[in-house]
Amino acid sequence: MTGLIHVYTGNGKGKTTAALGLCLRALGRGYTVHFIQFMKGSPDYGEIKAAKAFKDLHIKQFGRAGFVDKAHPTEADVRLAQEGLDHAGKVMESLPADGREVLMVLDELNVALEFGLLSMDQVLALIRHKPKELELVITGRNAPPWIIEVADYATEMREIMHPFTKGIKARKGIEF
Repeated sequence: MTGLIHVYTGNGKGKTTAALGLCLRALGRGYTVHFIQFMKGSPDYGEIKAAKAFKDLHIKQFGRAGFVDKAHPTEADVRLAQEGLDHAGKVMESLPADGREVLMVLDELNVALEFGLLSMDQVLALIRHKPKELELVITGRNAPPWIIEVADYATEMREIMHPFTKGIKARKGIEF
């Protein structure tokens, strides 16, 4: 099977959730799933807890527990994003040659790009080295046009209404 590239972007809720839904479907069909989170470092996300139930779902975080300051990212933020990209490359290099299907999600990669934690050249180099069988998903707001251009699927989540505007804070199991 030829692996394709998916992009989930936009200002609405559901990009990571859509990627996790695809992961669940792929796991049900015998895929191995590598879910690499950029800019997220808290073990309190529901997907981190749920991953323990699936032997073929490997979630790894490359971020700190707090938010990254877009105007002033720290050296640690840049280092962690680079480690995430390096990890993705190593996973790609180590994929089994037995024909088993593999799905990789680069969660919040678009945001890491927007914040200047990674460069276009670095990400394009990774995409160019994607094994042809690997299904690749890239999530995050504000996908740059060049990410959309390399995609086979591009979906934009558009916020129409969100409870945050009514003062309702993020809820466990729904937003995280």
